[in-house]
Amino acid sequence: MLIYLVEDDNSIRELVAYTLHSAGFEAEGFERPSAFWRACAERRPDLVLLDLMLPEEDGISILKKLRQAPQTARLPILLLTAKSSEYDKVLGLDSGADDYVAKPFGMMELLARVKALLRRTEQAESEEVYRLGTLSVNKTRHEVYAAGQEVTLTLKEFDLLCLLLENKGRVLTRDQLLNRIWGYGFDGESRTVDVHIRTLRQKLGECGEYIETVRGVGYKVGGNI
Repeated sequence: MLIYLVEDDNSIRELVAYTLHSAGFEAEGFERPSAFWRACAERRPDLVLLDLMLPEEDGISILKKLRQAPQTARLPILLLTAKSSEYDKVLGLDSGADDYVAKPFGMMELLARVKALLRRTEQAESEEVYRLGTLSVNKTRHEVYAAGQEVTLTLKEFDLLCLLLENKGRVLTRDQLLNRIWGYGFDGESRTVDVHIRTLRQKLGECGEYIETVRGVGYKVGGNI
């Protein structure tokens, strides 16, 4: 498990990193948000410990950006803050934090919070989720996010999108899509698929470009899920 720690206090950052290493976690600390963002671009962590008061960019701003990006929308985040007022705690939780620890805190308490948060995350990851670029589809929760924005689809549009994602890289003919989504007894014509694909692309905005037309055959999605 990789944990990123964004904390500008050297003594706290080093102590927390040492504690996490001792507990068997892979941990990397960052004094400045800019270094944290560069690391995230190279490798996504399993959990983030985030101080509220930071140079360059405050923790709430970082938190909101992480929640807006599909790749990190469900990333577990625990706030480390010297602020103890109820307003700051509520602001952090409302902005997307999963939990918080107020300074000064004990290392045993911090480890317990980290382990509990990771356990909850592991349970959530049992859900069926597809990701393609900035498109995120949670089949279990029936949720779709395109470029960070939630998208409302009809049942048929949702099933059609999931089927294409399940068969990433494969071309599905119009007949295959009709049979799988509408059923073998459907009396309509293949144009039904084209109409739903067009509407689906419109609703997904720029993510609609992931659905490719294979002329004379059908449709597929490309990229990496």
